[in-house]
Amino acid sequence: MADAIRVAAPPAPSPRAEPAVSLTQRASLNVIASLLDYGAKIVVGVVVIPIVVATLGSSLYGVWEMLSRLSGYLTAGDGRPVQALRLVVSNLQNSDDDSAKRRYVGGAFAVWVLFLPLLLGAGAVLVWLAPTITKADAALSPTVRLTVLMLTLSLMLGNLASLPESVLRGMNLGYKRMGLQAGLEVACGALMVAAMYLGFGMVGAASAQAAAAVLLAICFWWVVRKYVTWFGVERPHKAEVRSLLRLSLWVAGGDTITKLVQASDVIILGMVLSPAAVTPYVLTAYAARLALNLHVLAASGAIPGIGGVIGLGQRERAIRLRNELIAVTWLFSITVGVTILAWNHSFLRLWVGSQNYGGTWVNLLLVAIMTQSAFVRSDAYIIDAALQPRQRVLVAAIALLPTVGLATLLAMHFGAVGLCIGIFSGRLTQSIAYPRLARTALGVPSGSAVHSLARPAVVTAVLFASAVWLGDRVVTQHWVTWGAGVAGTAVLALALALGLGLPADMRGSVLRRYRDLIRKLL
Repeated sequence: MADAIRVAAPPAPSPRAEPAVSLTQRASLNVIASLLDYGAKIVVGVVVIPIVVATLGSSLYGVWEMLSRLSGYLTAGDGRPVQALRLVVSNLQNSDDDSAKRRYVGGAFAVWVLFLPLLLGAGAVLVWLAPTITKADAALSPTVRLTVLMLTLSLMLGNLASLPESVLRGMNLGYKRMGLQAGLEVACGALMVAAMYLGFGMVGAASAQAAAAVLLAICFWWVVRKYVTWFGVERPHKAEVRSLLRLSLWVAGGDTITKLVQASDVIILGMVLSPAAVTPYVLTAYAARLALNLHVLAASGAIPGIGGVIGLGQRERAIRLRNELIAVTWLFSITVGVTILAWNHSFLRLWVGSQNYGGTWVNLLLVAIMTQSAFVRSDAYIIDAALQPRQRVLVAAIALLPTVGLATLLAMHFGAVGLCIGIFSGRLTQSIAYPRLARTALGVPSGSAVHSLARPAVVTAVLFASAVWLGDRVVTQHWVTWGAGVAGTAVLALALALGLGLPADMRGSVLRRYRDLIRKLL
């Protein structure tokens, strides 16, 4: 643990008694809350996106997607103190020193204020350069700049909501906001639709997001005050600010690199080809992107509990939980990946028209990237939960240049297919290094795990190839047929993956965890 970033907590805090709600139950409730929130987001997106595409047109919708990705880069400009706060609170959740926790809240706010000039400066630069980056017509430059300004404002307001939310999630109480964020997603979608019908275009959509961020901030402050008794702000010690700042800087660096690696695809495609080329790529990637975000929400719901186990020094338990997380990640990737490969073409035909389908190879490569990203993020969460992000960030930095370079070079010659190949190839460094870093962070002896990958790799290849064959030959004409096909394919893929891809001990562990989850929720 030589590279660990130490948290300046009070010496030897006495642990609190085991909470009435178990670790499994809290993790499952957090996952359910995240699924409910994201389910609302999916429903809103399915309804709103066709309206936005039809209103803006293919080219302007591509510009909107590029602006959304560009504004996402600004998230690293605030120093990511709320993410660092969540990790620290997660490790201190069993401590009875409430004053230390409140000081860390104050320290997170101090770090955010420290980074505010950088965020504003980066936002100003982006406002000025956005028309050039998106290749927007000169007549649209004021609209593009105003849209970026509103997206930047939305980001800043969202940080106000993130501070109490990070405390809630760090205390493993994320489920207490169940339904709240879902309702706000619906409200944001309604505001965006209203903006489209009233003719406000991209500026109206960005303004709707800013208004939703204000509502989210107000609601989260109320929720955390109600359910976290110690919540408040105290003046932090200098050592606490320094430790939180160090952790924030590494998290911010990692977040910046992640954004450049994962969100640069749309920017590269728009700049190398045109904004119009972005639209079919983004819409084809929609299902895979939703699935990946769904996995992120579910995994992040379980991570505070794992962080608490790590904080208590229960190494063997933490290792077991990490192994279960990886197994569930594989099952999720297979189930969702097979379903997308088989039915994404039909979905896009019914949703936005077949002209917006990027093709079989793009669809397959996007699913491969989704699977790769799910594993990378799972181990990244473990590494961060152990408060050791330094080496993870360094590996991500090494992967950045080949990823962006290959994606750009191959996109110039092979379009979206080349872009996907470049992204997948460039990120292989993370795929190899992150599992080793996660095992090291948990104290697992170094050793090769290649032999354990052969069986799931073969199952993955066979199921994905079968799904591609089916997706090329079956395109449904009705939503009911599509829904039945999706449900049947998902169940069959999960059953085959569970029965053929996992060794007996891990299959039993996953099933026991599932039964325990159901029993405690019912």
